[in-house]
Amino acid sequence: MTSVASPAPNLRAVTRPFDPPDDLLEARDTDGFAWLFEGRGLVTAGTAAVVDVGAADALLADIESDDPLQWPGTGPLAVGALGFEPGGPAQLVVPRTVIGRREDGRGWITHVGDTSAGLRVPPRSGLAPSRWTTSLRTDRQEWRRWVEAVLDAIARGDVEKVVLAREVLVEADRPLSPARLLDRLRDAQPGCFVHYTDGLIGASPELLVRRTGRAVESRPMAGTARVGDDLTALGDSGKDGREHRFVVDDVAAALTPVSDALDVPPDPVTCAFASVGHLTTPIRGVLAEPPPTGLRLARRLHPTAAVAGTPTPRALERMRALEPRPRGRYAGPVGWVDGRGDGEWALALRGAELDGHVALLRAGAGIVA
Repeated sequence: MTSVASPAPNLRAVTRPFDPPDDLLEARDTDGFAWLFEGRGLVTAGTAAVVDVGAADALLADIESDDPLQWPGTGPLAVGALGFEPGGPAQLVVPRTVIGRREDGRGWITHVGDTSAGLRVPPRSGLAPSRWTTSLRTDRQEWRRWVEAVLDAIARGDVEKVVLAREVLVEADRPLSPARLLDRLRDAQPGCFVHYTDGLIGASPELLVRRTGRAVESRPMAGTARVGDDLTALGDSGKDGREHRFVVDDVAAALTPVSDALDVPPDPVTCAFASVGHLTTPIRGVLAEPPPTGLRLARRLHPTAAVAGTPTPRALERMRALEPRPRGRYAGPVGWVDGRGDGEWALALRGAELDGHVALLRAGAGIVA
């Protein structure tokens, strides 16, 4: 493994068509990255380099690449999570082996570095935990105090929205298996980006940004109701509509300066997932030349009003004053970028930080008037 800022080490990437296994997770290394969405995705094995996030685009561009396919995700990749704190230190991994599948079922394999090394199929998971202990790290009384403090700030005109998150700690009697959890999340959370990177696991419904050539897409979400309730009422809710509009305006304002064209629908649609529905506005555009990479776009957009609030600097101040611990990678961008700049990044929501037999879960709520 090589740790690098820039320039690139002496690496070479070779990509070829490949018939992936029916279950992509079978090709993922025990500690490898996973990115799954509606039948397509990619998994990794091994590490060719570790790179500071600010140097990742330059490193990928410097890697010699033999890639006749030129599909999004082929060639050398940098994968991982950036963390919640904007501008905070973060590192991405350039995997040694990547196996991927497109929407049409065609697949590929990329080797970076030692092209003679074969895949190491991870061993099957052991026994699943049989007992759990769950503890609230934020009790109901404390949560009410936080919400009331934000509502007071909104009433004074200091902020319009603040996103607060609380924590739950789960301890099992056996180590938690990422492979087993990924398999369950994929089955239980259709329509979500199921991901794993270095202990961070989740099934996020929210696409922060996707770049394919000059095409850019974002899918901001805010406003929530349980599936089984009348989801049409979600679109009629003044409170949820205001909360959602903050996020849409935030994303549009960040993308407009780097776009030649941007389509922002005036009204959201309601998307239903496994247990909840959200107000969603699909934003699509054409990036200006030269188009920013997917990684640069993710850093430009984060943190949106969906996970921080608005105005963002004052919302972050309120959040940091109330939440007792840093968020780490929760609600930050997670995803990948390739050597051409294409990439896909979601927000790390509905997941957990795994550490042996312990999982730390966080859940957030957008507080508005």
